[in-house]
This record gives sequence, structure tokens and C-alpha cells, in this order.
Amino acid sequence: MSSVLAATLSVSTASSGTFSARRTESRDIPTIIHQMNYMTERLFGRMNVIYLLETANLAVTLINEKNVAVAHALFLDYPNWNYVDPAHWESFLQKNYNEIRCTPLNTLFLHLLVTTDERAVCCSREIMKTVFVTIPELHFILLFIPSQENLGIDLVGAFKPLKKVSNSDVNMECSLFMCERHHYCAQLYIRQARVEDHDDLTPLFTSQNDTLRETYGEYFLAELIEAQDDENVAVVCEEDGKAVGFMSVCSQVNIQLLHDCFDLGPFHGLCKPHPDDVLKLPEESSDIAEVSSILMRERSESLGTQDTDIQGFSKGGSPTPASETTIGGSATESGLSRIIEAEAVLSVPSLEQIVDNEQEKAWKGLDTLSVDREAFRPIYRGALNAFCIQLFCINEQHETRSLDFLKFVFKLFPDRDFCIISVPHMVPEFYLIQNFVRVIPFSGCTLDQELYVFHRSGLLKSFLVRAAKSSDTCDVEKLIKTLELNNSIMDDLSNYISARRDPDGTPVQAFVAEALNQIVGISVIRNEMDIEYIRSHYNIEDFIYFNHHQFEDHGHLYHFALNPIFHHYAKHFLKEILRLSYKTCLYYPIYPQTGEGKFQNPCAHSLTSALHYMVPVRPRRQIVYPLEKLGINAPSKQVSKDQAKYALNHFNRKLSLEPKVSVNARIVVVGASNVGISFLETLIFCPHLKFNNLTLISTHGLPGKQILGKKHKQFLINSHCFNDDDYALMSLFSWVNVVVGKMTGIDRSAKHIIVSNERKVPYDHLILCTGQQYQVPCPTGADIRKLLTNREVCHNSSQKYTGVVPSNLFILSDEEDCLQAMKWVKEKLIGFPGNVIVYGNKIDVYTTIEALVSLGISGSRIHLVHPPLQSNITSINNNAIEKALDKALRQLEVSVHYDCLLAQWNDGNHPDPIMYASFTTKTKPFRLQCSAFFNFNQKSVDYDTFKAVNDACLVYDGKLVIDTHFHTNDVAIRAAGPLTKFSNIYYANEWTHSTFNSKEVGFQLAAAMLNLFDPTLEPVFEPPEDTNRLIPIYKGCKVQGGILPGKYYYVHIYKPGIPICLDVQETQPDYGVAITTGDAIKGNYFRLHINQYSLIETITCLSKNPLPITNYIPLFGQHERLLNNLCSRWREGLITDLYSYLKEPWALVIYHDRFIDLKKELREILMSIQEEDHSSMQDLVRQVVDGELALLERPKTYLKRFYKQTVYKDLLEKSILGYLNYNNYHLPMFAWPGIV
Repeated sequence: MSSVLAATLSVSTASSGTFSARRTESRDIPTIIHQMNYMTERLFGRMNVIYLLETANLAVTLINEKNVAVAHALFLDYPNWNYVDPAHWESFLQKNYNEIRCTPLNTLFLHLLVTTDERAVCCSREIMKTVFVTIPELHFILLFIPSQENLGIDLVGAFKPLKKVSNSDVNMECSLFMCERHHYCAQLYIRQARVEDHDDLTPLFTSQNDTLRETYGEYFLAELIEAQDDENVAVVCEEDGKAVGFMSVCSQVNIQLLHDCFDLGPFHGLCKPHPDDVLKLPEESSDIAEVSSILMRERSESLGTQDTDIQGFSKGGSPTPASETTIGGSATESGLSRIIEAEAVLSVPSLEQIVDNEQEKAWKGLDTLSVDREAFRPIYRGALNAFCIQLFCINEQHETRSLDFLKFVFKLFPDRDFCIISVPHMVPEFYLIQNFVRVIPFSGCTLDQELYVFHRSGLLKSFLVRAAKSSDTCDVEKLIKTLELNNSIMDDLSNYISARRDPDGTPVQAFVAEALNQIVGISVIRNEMDIEYIRSHYNIEDFIYFNHHQFEDHGHLYHFALNPIFHHYAKHFLKEILRLSYKTCLYYPIYPQTGEGKFQNPCAHSLTSALHYMVPVRPRRQIVYPLEKLGINAPSKQVSKDQAKYALNHFNRKLSLEPKVSVNARIVVVGASNVGISFLETLIFCPHLKFNNLTLISTHGLPGKQILGKKHKQFLINSHCFNDDDYALMSLFSWVNVVVGKMTGIDRSAKHIIVSNERKVPYDHLILCTGQQYQVPCPTGADIRKLLTNREVCHNSSQKYTGVVPSNLFILSDEEDCLQAMKWVKEKLIGFPGNVIVYGNKIDVYTTIEALVSLGISGSRIHLVHPPLQSNITSINNNAIEKALDKALRQLEVSVHYDCLLAQWNDGNHPDPIMYASFTTKTKPFRLQCSAFFNFNQKSVDYDTFKAVNDACLVYDGKLVIDTHFHTNDVAIRAAGPLTKFSNIYYANEWTHSTFNSKEVGFQLAAAMLNLFDPTLEPVFEPPEDTNRLIPIYKGCKVQGGILPGKYYYVHIYKPGIPICLDVQETQPDYGVAITTGDAIKGNYFRLHINQYSLIETITCLSKNPLPITNYIPLFGQHERLLNNLCSRWREGLITDLYSYLKEPWALVIYHDRFIDLKKELREILMSIQEEDHSSMQDLVRQVVDGELALLERPKTYLKRFYKQTVYKDLLEKSILGYLNYNNYHLPMFAWPGIV
């Protein structure tokens, strides 16, 4: 299991003198086992520490000033020992113990505590304090021990015994002890503020920020406290008579502004219900007109209010003022039943909201609303039902007690049900608002604030999760009646109530959440029957040790709906589902959209508000197996089967008490290029971060729409960065807002961009990665009647075409362009006479010709027109393949013209549509009839992008100039990809991002951004001056592949670098060796280039059969000896066909996605010193190379002998066999210990 989860998620720190606390990690297991003794076993029983740590809800490790672990404690949500069923311990305690107030919400059980003997009492106390501080809802820690045992010195001071009731029928084998919160971290005392609190509060405010003092004066706090009245109240929390926190609340709220900016439907507009409320779009047209006029009149009154300057800054423990223009309010009755009317979006925010093609024309994605909802906004006539928090600050040590304020302030406004707070986007989410519900803004909202809402019923602690009963049906139906898939939920609930199973026999369980005896949540889970497929296709072992979970421990979450006002209990709801269902893990799939905007899978899952608390799981690269060759040694069908792809989300017991950091910064990505998609992918797969405001601006929306048929994807060469399966496995539409349009302007001072000359999209961080595209070619205007040659024509390749763009001119940049071109060809070209001109020198001309032929266009109608080459490097750069293509084009009867410049369309007349195209050459010009013109001449930056960048005064020098950290000359704007070039100060103009793998560039861009948001990352310091002028060199391979004329499947995998003619490369003395088998014309050509270091540097294939490209990509950078001594076998004449050679079973382990981890592990073994009297293998090799050892034998013989005689050989063999054993579900063709 990866240590990412344990090491990077929020680390709770609590210091007391020389101690600090962190979460226990897997590397602590040896220390825990070492600290266990005889008394530990007597008190806690025999246990598997690895399993216990794997299933613990909370595990805490205490470390001293030397960073040495001195104590460990593990807590679970059910009793230690097996005295009671984990799902029914609450009723057991209530029945057998006096005045017990323990509930699953406020109780944990101690399952293990080990400490060093010297500081046992201090360690125990510090751990208990840390746990209570970390989990504010926790009030009790319970411990069962055998009745004949006594608590040790480390526990006796923390726990008190509980007495059984006189008529208890529980056996006398166990005793129950309790540790209570008030001994360690009591609730804070809240009262109304007094002027004398000023002296306590001023240092608290000034330590966080000076903005308030600088804005309002030195005594602003005293003046604020003095100015209290019925509508403005200030309260403080105190500890030991000293004020340690402050909150200012106000009953006046600018409700109209909030209605204009946010979707408040789930909260009834923060108003009291009124008979004249207009909550639905009227059906009569006259009523619609009347409602529209009312809306226009009411909105005009608040016109311009959105742009009001709103003050606000906050951070955990820092002052948080909210705008006086935004916040202030009125009142309503308290009560849960009425809030259930605010069910419009039970999943707030609705994280898998599916949008259709109509919505793509404007904003779309996770947080955007449906078209109908966006067009109609309810009208609320009732009185205001909310008050606001204007200013908030609390000492960092008491931050987790922030919620203690709310019970007091709700009493100040008994007629108001909602408390709201607005904070700037750039403010990190602090503890108080983690308990609030974030309100989804409307798509056109430009307000520079996030709005959070809390309902008074959210203070209820009687939140009960239990198995559903038949009597719950009506209440559940009422709760979910507005959900799109409510019928599916009710059907599954009915299956549970009637049979406890699905129609296919799969066990199903249903749970409801209750508050004040009302149903406020529903969830349905099944046993996960496809867990082998999940394990083999997703990296779930980043989060769990799979072998420590039984098959029945895995559950499949099908439905999860929770009333918005209890959203902060969603994680507890999930935790209880695991406990009551005896599960340890839950999985939730999100299926992709089809081209029609509907679910691909007929069994669609309902919306879930729990997605925020789950972690997205990265997919795994799969091996393409030669199944016929493997026979019975092939993987099982559960592993190798092909099924609908989906994005997987995961929840387990360890995540139930792990905090997740929400990031509200508005990150806007312009361009759905490979760089942009890779950047977004990296952000959304951060398990401990949740980005609420990711926006993608793209001319055609999100790529990877599930459109039936793939012929249109053959038009362009494929970089193999992403494909449709990759997009399905990411589910970008669940996390990213999408604006369909083109960037036409950037306002750096106002920090927004203009899309399609009309819509403003605000940003905090702007990412430009539009790349380069083919542009409309600009004819030279030469009159071919004058018989001009290329030399006599004035040609400027960078000139922009400004005339009318012909309707039958096709500029293909992405899949959407290709789809439209294919539709046009089918409708206007097939069955009609006319030529197709394909113009350009890029490799896309060949894939387009093959795509046209596959659609039914005769090759004799296709003219391939090559403009003059800009260098001696062709797009294929391989003579053998070029000869095969020339022969294929001749067989298809495709006419090929060389060194041609486009002179005119339609002899200089109106160009739309193109009827004729004229060209000049080195000799005489010619003219071709034209029904369709495909241009692949030259890629450049789109003019609208250039103009937007240039007008914004961003430095542009042929491309957008950036530094090595992706910064432009504006600190808030970063850029990457072919759009960019490095600044001249690096003296590396030939090296740009287009030289490297776009996916890797996007990943590095995201990694640079994460330093701004990830609290677990170490701060990045500026590099030393002497290294600051070096550009980064990315090492991932570049790939281009496609189907070329003649039905040749082509792929070229190569090292990033400045292009050099292949013939010139082969003449270099340090070129290495090229291994070639087969013949390009016959379609079995395979070429491997191995450099002077014996590493594979280039792979080129041309085949008549589809290629397993995902198998070949991992070969890049591998040593040739890993390929079964490739070079020596080839020299011996044992390899005649590389295709067959690389299909052999031994090669499959190299294609495995975790092979790179095995290599790292083996290298670490060789680098480590395993025996005191000997150097490590790495040091020994260095000594031999440097001549530090006087050897009496050949160095290679000496190293081999040393390796065999020491422990290294056994360690490496053990590691390799362990790897094969652990991954045998992917690699069953290998033997491992125990198989024979």
C-alpha cells in the first residue's frame, strides 16, 4: 500500500512539552509490535497489528523531540474484545450500564495502547487529549478489559470504571471503563462580548492579520462590541476566564444579492415559506410572462450589486469578516419537517450531475445547474430566515471547538433557522465552515465570495443510522421525490425489504438516517461482486492492504441521499454504514456520458452527496495479453474481461475520520489540450484535496464524449496521452465546470477572461494551455495564368487569412472537428463527384487519406499536395516506412504533388465554396477541381488566443514566454504546452514544451501548483542562483500512432529532443545499435533503437495488424538485458520477428504497471548496506569503476562472485518472487513459491 494516504492527509498535531502527535503509518508497525508486552496482551488480547491498523478509524502515534515514536493508540467504532456484536453495542450498553450517554456519533473504543515505560502516564494523557481535540464530536472513549485484569499505570489515570445495572445479564468476564472529554478538552464557554474583552482579543486578531486594524483603526474591536444592539451582536468564547475567540453576527442580510448569485433552492431561498412563493415555472404562457417581468423588475433593483467590493479574509484561526453588503437578515420557525421541502438538490453539491448537449453551449459540469433551472429562478415572498456571521476569529489551539459558538448565536435569533457566512475564494477552508454546506453559485455569478449555510437542526446530536424497515417507505419516498432516479432507489429499497437480495441474488442492504424521528437520509449498498476486476484495474492498494480484507468486506454503494442541512454528518453516515453492514470498504462508480448526454450504463447510480468524502481511485495501465498464445496460463476472465469503463471512488474505515481539504480558489484552464487534461487529472486525483472551482474553457467542451463509432478518430495522428477509456476512468465532468467557447480577452486587473466576446469568467489562477492548431491557409494570390514558379511568389507562412472561410475547408484540431468533417463527407461527398485535396506535410495527411478511403472515398479522387519542406526532416523520418506509404498511395491511385504553394481558391473569386484550387510549383503551376479541402500545412497559435494574450500585455515572442516554473510575467497566470517558449535568459530557444511529452508537462504544472494548496507538502525554496538558468528536462517518451494508407497500423515511440534526420543520426559514433525485423511493405516492420548505454530509445512499428501500443510504451528506457538479453540473442540470429518475441510470456512482466516499483525496490536493496563488514553493491561498483580496488580477476567476475556470496542474491530473489506472488492475478503465467 502506498503511504500517500497516511503521510499526506491532515496530520493532527498536539504538542505538550516534548511530545507531538501524528497519524500512525504502516512503517510504525514494527515499533508497535516491539513495544507490545505481556500486559498488552492481557489487557487487549492477541491481535494482528497490521489488520487492526488497517481497520482502525483513528490511529495516533506520539513522537518525542528526536522524532522517535514513544506511544501508539488505535481506536475503532466498536468494542474491543468480542463481548458484543459490533453493530449492536449501543443497545447493549444502554441495557447493562447506568446513565450511559454513548452513541456512535460521540464514542470510540480503545483497541490498543502501547507506550514506553518511562513516560507511560504522560504519553497516555497526551494521546487522549490529541484524540479529543482532533474529533470535536467525540465525548467518550470506552475500553473493555477482562474483569480479572487491572488497568496499567498508563491507563488508570485516564479511565474510570462504569457500574453495571443491578439486573444486568451480562457475564462477569469483562469490565468497562470510560474516558471523558471534559478532563482533556472541555467545551468552550460562550457568552456575549464585553468591552473589557478587548485586551484579550486584540493580540488574537493582530497575530493573524492587520487588515482590520489598518482599515477601521486601532480600537475597531471595542467600537464593534460597544455598538451591539438587537440586530448586531458580538459573542466570545472563553477558557479560564480569558477570551480565546470572537464572533460578530448580524440579522441584516442582502438577500436579493444572494438570490441573484447563488442557488438557494435547497434552503427555500433563506426565507420563510409564503403562500405567494413562486417555486416552479408556471405552465401558462401568460403566467410565465408575468413571472418574467417580476424577475426583471426585482433584479434590476439589485443591478450592479454583485460588483460591490466585499471585504473578507480568513484562515483557520484568523479573522473572517463577511461583507456587510452581502450579509444581514430576518427570521423563521425552527423545525426539520419544513427543511425537507428544500430537497431540490439532496446531493449538495450534486457531484455527478449529468448535463446534456444543450447545456454544453453555455456552462456545464458538476456545479452548474440544468438549463431549465438556470433560466427560471424561484421568487420568495416570505420573511428573511437567516442571520450572518460578519467577523470570526479563534485561537488556533481551540479551532476545532468553533462549532460551540453556533448553539449560543442561534439562541440570539430564535426566529431564524439559517446561519450564513461568506468568505473570499482564496481563503483556505477553516474548521468552522467545514460544518457548513457550500452553496452552489449560478453560472454567471461574478461575486468574489463563497457562501456557506448552516441550519439550526444541524446542531442536533440525535443523528441515528439504522437498517431500513418497511415502515420507512413513505418517509423515504417523500425525501427523495425530486431526485431523478428516485424510482431506482425505491425499487432497491423494496428489494431489500422483501428479499434482502437483488433479483440476481446479490445481497443488498439499506440504511436510513434519522433525526428527531424523521428520515433525513437513505443509502443502499450491495456486496461488491466485482472486486477482482476492481483490484486489477484500479489502484485501490494506494488506500488499503487488499489481502487484509475479506471478499465480503467490500461493499458497492448504489444510492446515497442526505438532507442538505445534515451534510456535515455525511462522513458519519458512511462510517455507520460500514459498521452496521460489517464492511470495511465501499466503492462508488461514475459511468461516462454518451454523446447524447445520457448514462452509458443502463443501471445508473443515483446522485450522492458523499462523493466529497470519498477518494477518486486512479486506474491502472493494463497489459494487452496474447490470450491465444497463453492458453490456460492467461489471467482469469474477472481480470481480463472487457466491460464498460467507469471512474471509481472509494471509502474505507481509515478515511472515516480523515479530514479533506477543500480548495475554493478559482482555477481556470483554457484549452482542452493534453497538457490541460493532464493538469486537471492530477488535481482531481489528489486524495486529500477537493477542488471546488475548477473550470475548463474549451471550444468543444470536454473531450472523450462516448460517441458511437470511432472512424472519425482516424483523421488525426494519436499522441496516446489520453483516449476515450481514459476520459471515462477520470470522470472529469464530475469535478470540472466547463465553459464552451473561445478565449477572446484577458482582463488582468479585474482577473477575469472574456469568452466568445461576451461572457466573463473570473479567475484566481489562470492556466493557459491552448496549444497550437492548424490554421486557415492564406493563398499567395499568385495568378497561375502568368505561369509563376515558387521562387517568383511572395510567400509568408505566418500571414493570417482574413477573408471568408470556405464552408468546404476543413481545419481539424480535435475529435469534434473530425466528427463534423466525417458527417459532411458522408452527406456531401459520398455518392457525388468531386476531388478531395489534402494539403500539408504533417503526418496527419496520411491518416486523413486513410480515414477518407475507409469512409468510401475512392483514392483516385484524392489529391495529396505537399508544400515545400522547411527542413530535410520528413514527418515520418524513416525511409523504409516512406517507401511503403508511397507504394500504398500508388495502389490506392492517390495523386501526389510535391513542392506546391497554394496560390488561389476559385481563381481569386469568392472562395465559398471552394470549386477550384490553384498551386504553384518549382516548374509550372496547376489547378485542381475541389469539393473538399483539408489543410495540414502548419500549426501555429490561434489568432484569437494571440490577440487576447498580447492585448493583456503578457510577454509574447513568437510564443507565450514563461520561466521554468510555468510563470508568465503575471504571477496569477501560468502557461504550458506548445503555446509557450522559455525566456531568452535560458538560452534554450530550440527546447520548448512541444519537445516533451504533453502528459508529463501537465503533471509537472499541477505539481508546481499544488505547493500553493496542499498543506502537507514541504514549502518550495528558490533554487540556487547557478542552477536557476537551467530548463527542466522531462524524461517521458513521446508517442505518435495512427492508421496510414494501405491499412498500416503505425506507432513511433521516441525520446524527447530536437528532431534530427534518421540517416544523420545513424552516422553518429555514439548512436548505438538498431535492431530491425520484417519488411515495411509486407506490414511486419519492427525497429528498435538501443543507445550507447544499452537503453531502448526508439520503437517504430508498421504492421497490418492492430498494435498493443500500451505494451510497447513501457519498453522505452529499459535496458536491453531486461528483454531477455535482446542484443546477444539478435546477434546470434535467434530473433527473426520482434512482434512474436515481445509476445512471449516472459515479456509480460515488463508491461506490468508495477514493474517500475519492483525496479526501484531492487535498486534500494543494492544501494543499502546489508552486512556490516561489506559495502553496498552500489558503493562496490563505484569503487571498481574508479579503480580504488586492486583486483586479481576481471571486475565483472569479481562483482558476480560478491553478489552470490553475500545476502544480496537472496534478498533480490525474495523480492522478485514476492512481487510475482502478489501480482499473480495479472501474471499467472509465472511460477511462484507454493505453486509447484
